[in-house]
Amino acid sequence: MSDKNKAFFGHPIGLSTLFASELWERFSYYGMRALLVLFLTATFASGGFEMAELDAFTIYGIFTGLVYVTPIIGGMLADKVLGQRKSIYIGGLTMAIGQLLLASSAWLHGADVDVELRKTLFFSGLGILIAGNGFFKPNISTMVGELYDNNDPRKDGGFTIFYMGINIGAFLSPLVAGKLGEQVAWQYGFLSAGVGMILGTVWFFVRSHTLGHIGMPPKVKAERVRLIIKDWISILIYVVGLVGLIFGVIVGWGVLPSAVSKTIIYVVAIGGTLYLLSSIFKGTSGKTEWSRVGVILILALFNVFFWSGFEQAGTTFNIFARDNTQRMVGNWEIPATWFQSINAFYIVAFAPLFSILWVKLDRVKLNPSTPQKFGLGMTFLALGFVIMAIAFSKSTSGEEVRLVSPLWLGMVYMFHTWGELSLSPIGLSMVTKLSPPKLVSTMMGIWMGSWAAGNFVASQMKAISIRLQDLLGMEIQVFWLIAIQSAIIAAILFLMAPMLKRMMHGIK
Repeated sequence: MSDKNKAFFGHPIGLSTLFASELWERFSYYGMRALLVLFLTATFASGGFEMAELDAFTIYGIFTGLVYVTPIIGGMLADKVLGQRKSIYIGGLTMAIGQLLLASSAWLHGADVDVELRKTLFFSGLGILIAGNGFFKPNISTMVGELYDNNDPRKDGGFTIFYMGINIGAFLSPLVAGKLGEQVAWQYGFLSAGVGMILGTVWFFVRSHTLGHIGMPPKVKAERVRLIIKDWISILIYVVGLVGLIFGVIVGWGVLPSAVSKTIIYVVAIGGTLYLLSSIFKGTSGKTEWSRVGVILILALFNVFFWSGFEQAGTTFNIFARDNTQRMVGNWEIPATWFQSINAFYIVAFAPLFSILWVKLDRVKLNPSTPQKFGLGMTFLALGFVIMAIAFSKSTSGEEVRLVSPLWLGMVYMFHTWGELSLSPIGLSMVTKLSPPKLVSTMMGIWMGSWAAGNFVASQMKAISIRLQDLLGMEIQVFWLIAIQSAIIAAILFLMAPMLKRMMHGIK
């Protein structure tokens, strides 16, 4: 039986290729993400940079935010110039280089090396990861959508299975990279993340024949299903150009006057926004298409609030696991990074159940609409933060810290996982259904831009709670703040759901 005629859990065989490629890419990303705040706040002697907690949170937020901004550019380039397949190779190879630079910045700590050089390598590595992710992330998700027709009832299930691949990688990476980085040496954690990225790119190459014509460059004839030498040369040029550009920006940025650097940021932001709006305007026609684009933009705004809560996993939850959680089992200490595998474990456990649930509900005409599923997601998020707020209160009494059971974090992650499964894979599927045909990758980039905003806001939530506390003269616990915010957003979504459903014009 040929690959073309095989199925993957009742889905197109090409899903298996994208599933495994994304698994290894997420192994790479979540491995370094689990280490990032802990590495930045670690002592110079251990290889870290001894940063203050809130400064580390800000760097984490800028990084995790920008990895979802660059997909806007990567999506547009794929739509207009490269195609998804070339973009994925560019992104994979570039991100592997970025991870190796992070490893080198930690490796050199014991040598007679200037700290500024280490920081240059580190921030260049982050920048290169950001750039590479912009090419990889939106386009592999877009290719999943292209495996199905818009009203294929398997489509949401396909994205949920794809989401399992993401979370198998996210489960394994803190166990491997977290253990190596936290308890052996930071460089080995980052190095393992780089190896994961290389494996994902190699798998995509070996199994690309299962994708047929999907993802090929624009205007390429339908019978062509493989890249040619000219394509590979352009991939190499992009990779070298991106690495050189990021190094140049990191080195040059520090010597620019503050006024000049701020002007550049404003010009790029305004110019990029105008170009994006222009692309949407040119690629959208008719009342129905505009209405559907409107749904994407409205739900993207609500998506920011979801991720501003959910992404506490890498900041406040990470610190809570390190400082407030009982992690000793006999004489063995559980690495704090391992708690970031809990969410991914729950995803793998519950994703098949949610995938089956949506199909069964659809058969009896009780399947919630996409906006209602978003409301469910925000509700679960709010409940998780109520539990987290109670756990934090139990662990702090005046100046004393009392270590609490790890089961508290386990419960929080369970509710947050249910919220994620109700919202995130559904959002990815929605974008591929509602986007105008010429703008699928561009709209996927915009969707991931809402993740970017959510990630950055997440990094600032503790600082916001501190400012509110100073302003109001009363204690504001960050976890209660997010719980209340999430509950309000959930209520708004349920109220708006009927209107948003009408704006989708028949797309489920």
